[in-house]
Amino acid sequence: MKGGSPFVVGLTGGIGSGKSAVAERWGRLGAAIVDTDAIAHRLTAPGGDAIAPIIEAFGPEIITGEGALDRAAMRARAFADPSARELLESILHPLIRRVCEEEAGRAEAPYIVLVVPLLVESGAYRDRCRRICVVDCPEAVQIARVMRRSGLDETTVRSIMAAQASRAERLAVADDVIDNSRDLGFLLAQADALHQRYLLCADASGADPAQPAG
Repeated sequence: MKGGSPFVVGLTGGIGSGKSAVAERWGRLGAAIVDTDAIAHRLTAPGGDAIAPIIEAFGPEIITGEGALDRAAMRARAFADPSARELLESILHPLIRRVCEEEAGRAEAPYIVLVVPLLVESGAYRDRCRRICVVDCPEAVQIARVMRRSGLDETTVRSIMAAQASRAERLAVADDVIDNSRDLGFLLAQADALHQRYLLCADASGADPAQPAG
């Protein structure tokens, strides 16, 4: 987006909530999508910028034969040892933020969607957002979706969820909420309506970037 300060929407939700479907929809409608999960995957893919410091911190056994981060092994280690998770985050988070800034700086779109699973927990990302949108669904629906798509067992899914903000904590900071307790059409209708609102907010904020959007 050229000229002035870009209008940034923070998009978040728990694992399995459906935030990726919303981000994909907004991307197709013309928003610029900056997805921290996608960035993290690139950084930990073979040849990614995070691979060398991860090997230095955890040893080569945490890397697959193809040269990527062994996510299952890292997840097991992180849940067994909270300090391992903190160390991994200390490596990844600065790199992710740098790439986010680069991608946002290149964006030429009516507004930017910053997709951050841990948005609620991260003041650095929250402070960049003019609106925060939470994709929400009952926890039982979340668990069933994640188990179905990933093959993880319920205990593992609940452990992942426990490491994230609670449903109540996410809803407490939301400016906008998309209900994903029903079918895809219901989800996309809400996404489309919010897209139109964000276009208006972005257009209005362009005149005075320092003035918060209503």
